[in-house]
Amino acid sequence: MDQKLTTHKTTKLDKFLNFVEIAGNKLPHPVAMFFGFFVITIILSYVLSKMGVAVTYSEISKSTGEVIKKTTTVQNLITTAGIRGIFTSAVKNFTGHAALGSIVVAMLGVGLADGTGLLSALIKKLVLSTPRVLVSAIVVFAGVMSNIASDAGYVVLIPLGAVIFASFGRHPLAGIAAAFAGVSGGFSANLLIGTTDPLLGGISTSAAQIVLPGYVVDATANYFFMFASTFLITIIGAWLTDKVVEPRLGEYTGPKLEVDSDAELTKQERRGLFLSLISVIIFVVVVVFMIIPEDAVFKLSAKEIQAFIAENHREPGTMELLKPFFSDSIVFVLMLAFFIPGLVYGVSAGTVKDHRDVIQALVKSMASCGQVFVIIFISAQFVYVFTKSNIGIVIAVNLANILKDMGITGIAAAVGLIFLTAFVNLFIGGASSKWLMLSPVFIPMFVELGLTPEYTQLAYRIGDSTTNVISPLMSYFPIIVGFASKYAKNEGNMGMGTVIAMMLPYSMVFLFAWTALFVVWTLLGLPIGPGVSMFM
Repeated sequence: MDQKLTTHKTTKLDKFLNFVEIAGNKLPHPVAMFFGFFVITIILSYVLSKMGVAVTYSEISKSTGEVIKKTTTVQNLITTAGIRGIFTSAVKNFTGHAALGSIVVAMLGVGLADGTGLLSALIKKLVLSTPRVLVSAIVVFAGVMSNIASDAGYVVLIPLGAVIFASFGRHPLAGIAAAFAGVSGGFSANLLIGTTDPLLGGISTSAAQIVLPGYVVDATANYFFMFASTFLITIIGAWLTDKVVEPRLGEYTGPKLEVDSDAELTKQERRGLFLSLISVIIFVVVVVFMIIPEDAVFKLSAKEIQAFIAENHREPGTMELLKPFFSDSIVFVLMLAFFIPGLVYGVSAGTVKDHRDVIQALVKSMASCGQVFVIIFISAQFVYVFTKSNIGIVIAVNLANILKDMGITGIAAAVGLIFLTAFVNLFIGGASSKWLMLSPVFIPMFVELGLTPEYTQLAYRIGDSTTNVISPLMSYFPIIVGFASKYAKNEGNMGMGTVIAMMLPYSMVFLFAWTALFVVWTLLGLPIGPGVSMFM
């Protein structure tokens, strides 16, 4: 399929994004950049610690759920203990990186499905049956919905987005951008209750009980708003992909993808797809029986439920009952969801003759991740020293204090929290880690202003999502750079400037459009969740 080009007039936005891209790409390779961040952080830790920089704030204890007063100082890493920590934790930082295990395990399944030809056949089917105009919306929507499966969207859907776009004769980087925008920029939106909802609800409950004893923030506290947000993110994400991001990328001249989507499916491919579909149905039925029945493998036992009640002083919700499945098993389940139909397809379509073909496909999929592994190693060391130095906490607490001291009220205060969180998110990744610090400050403050804890949590979630796609400190951002490097003009030589410039429109438009929806929702007085209002 030939690349279809349209005339694209250079706008002021294009000029700005071109400047961001050029300036960003003048910086060293991402691996060298993260090493530079690593060195600079160590030097800053020495300087700021000698200056006695410290902050005092309230935080919710992870172990007890109680609010504790905490003083955090910038830690000097140029000490005997600091240097020992850097050396002794290097391997652990790498092997414990949030993305590493997910990528390795998921890519085994995806690699086999690709190596046997299943993905190629599926993409042919997609191209033959899907209107071209809907491709961007489908990819963004799939990204938003993938959040129900924890971080799986990062390692499965984002690289797949490139292949899907290429099969339609479109730029593969635009496919990565669309998928990344849905998975990360739309992180809090979903049509279903995900693992993040009870997690944040539990933290908000502890913060609310500072001023409202016995108050409980349910996992469904923001459901109505997040349900509607799914469509907002999908529509805006698709429009930005088609009208802003892809036109800037121009014609794709990088390494060619082996995607032959013009040809009709052969008899063997149709047979393989049919049998692989049967295997998927059987697999889904097996998984359902592992999570639905009363004594299901992935449900908490009666003893575990009692322990949960004793620890959290409340009954577990549905998502918490299924936490072992979603938190610990979902990546392996997704690997099998690709591996099993991939194997069935290969055998039935004749692309797998014996076990050696299977092993070759698995090895090939791992070989393609080489640069990603290098980036993970270096970025993991930087994240370690940045976290150990406490610089991010100092920045976050000082910004929170500035907003609190400004004395703004009502909607303006909530919007201020959205933008504060969006900025802090550039320095501290992880939705729960930031909320553990910010919730004891803002939930009591907003209750005094007449705003509910659920409404405060909603404002936080909007800000926490929108800048994920441009934050180098977000654990998966370096991985996206690695995925994107495969489609650079000079393969493996993708600059961070290109990725940031590519994702900046999503981040900014999501932030302002989502905030606008938040303001309109507030003015209309609509419930943000079942039985949940915005005002006390």
